[in-house]
Amino acid sequence: MLSFAIDTARRAGALLLEGLARRRSMELKSAYEVVTEVDRASEELIVTAIRNAFPDHAILAEESGGIERTSPFLWLIDPLDGTNNYAHGFPFFSVSIALMEHGDLILSVVFDPLRDELFWAERGAGSWCNGQRLRVSETPTLAASLVSTGFPYDFATTTDNNAQQFIRIQARTQGVRRAGSAALDLAYVAMGRLDAHWELRLRPWDTAAGALLVLEAGGRVSDWRGSPWNPWNDRLAASNGRIHDELIAALAG
Repeated sequence: MLSFAIDTARRAGALLLEGLARRRSMELKSAYEVVTEVDRASEELIVTAIRNAFPDHAILAEESGGIERTSPFLWLIDPLDGTNNYAHGFPFFSVSIALMEHGDLILSVVFDPLRDELFWAERGAGSWCNGQRLRVSETPTLAASLVSTGFPYDFATTTDNNAQQFIRIQARTQGVRRAGSAALDLAYVAMGRLDAHWELRLRPWDTAAGALLVLEAGGRVSDWRGSPWNPWNDRLAASNGRIHDELIAALAG
């Protein structure tokens, strides 16, 4: 199943690259949330591949919703994580695929087709990128860290928008980055390019694959209170583990 997920992510990534070279049409799913025809094409490719290879498996995908099955296996798919970036030609987006068995994450793939970086993790087998084993950073304190975050689409119309948390953490770190693909942000935590990532109002397909990468690279993932996290928890904090308690304290104020 891991080999299947890797091959499928690569094929979806090739489709994204092909679409990037063309003029892209987009529409709004909500007041600010964008979807492109490439989102749908990538998702159709992935969903069709899963249906053909594992017809009894359940699927939860961003654009088409769920395909329910009486199966212990559930695929979580984001066919284009970073749609807003992609729609504007900003070069930071990815394909994200994860698989759960009986409610536990067992494998994940995040593919960045622009950099040809293929991240994968398997429960108990570590996290990898293009054949290299990944480990989280050894940054010891929040003050010495470089971290990332994201903001909800309805930032302008809600007070629950991460603004206060951003201000606090920006003042306590060496910098906060907001690149626009949570899956890649989490992959970067797993490989030590970032020391932590936090975000709110997330969906299971946004975070499942990246969270397993962090965990298998030796990091820590929780909700904003430091409690156990699962993909249906919409507030995620992921770090190298060493700065996690400081991050949680900063989120709390």
